[in-house]
Amino acid sequence: MDSKAAALPEQGAWSSVHPGWRQLYGDFERMGVNLEWHDFQTDEPLDWGRSFHPRSIEFCLNLEGRGAVGRTGRSPMDYLPGKSGYYAIADEPLIASRQARDRHQFVTLEFSRFHLQDQLRGCEGDLDPAIRDLIYPAIERSAVGQPRPMSADQRTLVTTLLHPPVPKAAQILWYQSKALELMAHFLFEPKDPELFCMRQKKVARDRVARTKELLARDLADPPTLEVLGQEVGCSPFYLSRIFSREVGLTIPQYLRNLRMERAAELLRSGHYNVTEAATEVGYSSLSHFSKAFCETIGCCPVLYPAAKHIVLER
Repeated sequence: MDSKAAALPEQGAWSSVHPGWRQLYGDFERMGVNLEWHDFQTDEPLDWGRSFHPRSIEFCLNLEGRGAVGRTGRSPMDYLPGKSGYYAIADEPLIASRQARDRHQFVTLEFSRFHLQDQLRGCEGDLDPAIRDLIYPAIERSAVGQPRPMSADQRTLVTTLLHPPVPKAAQILWYQSKALELMAHFLFEPKDPELFCMRQKKVARDRVARTKELLARDLADPPTLEVLGQEVGCSPFYLSRIFSREVGLTIPQYLRNLRMERAAELLRSGHYNVTEAATEVGYSSLSHFSKAFCETIGCCPVLYPAAKHIVLER
């Protein structure tokens, strides 16, 4: 399915205020996430609930305009200017509306429950309890959280969304990072921010250490980034980010260093020739191996043991 076809449900819901709706990032059907910007005024009340997807959780940051979201037969939650909140949709649809003649400006970030469960594997204990019950429900139910004032950080983040400070080629990655940042604002509410920060750093260090172990285990056939993420309990994107931050190298760069150090060790032993050492660390192309070895170790592999001895004698 192409992106235009996938976007049709959202386009239909907002067709009466087009072009006041803009999809910034994602595709709910294919990726399980939608980040959308809304800026419009309408003469009639707008049925906002038509844009909601079953089995989803949506976060709303309401800059301007008045809206309401509620369950059938219950008092709705009011979304006033400067408020943010969330609502979960199961089989029971929610009733949502936008006031006529108001100027509406707001951002919505919608996730499928499955997407959140995958992204947050291993972090369940740190989630806000009310949100955790919606992401990992014993019985799926529709629910509406109490809207709260937007934080200064949330306001700052939202104002950057229309003007990404990166080249066009990098905007998908940039919007992905902003979606994750917004998700963190809603999902995690530490009672002690310093303790929470320390705990998150420890979790990151443990994940990086485990990644190093997994990479070193089989240099000839190392696990993919997706498998590494599954093994350490986080998304591949997040793992790549924390690994680079902790180690100062990307995962492919670190793996290449590991391979070259192991190859150098084999060559020094005198029991392996260059071809055998290359094969042992996962290289089928001798030219690629030689190039990587020269860049990492500082000399060609055929000269390495001799060059090593010359340096030591000096």
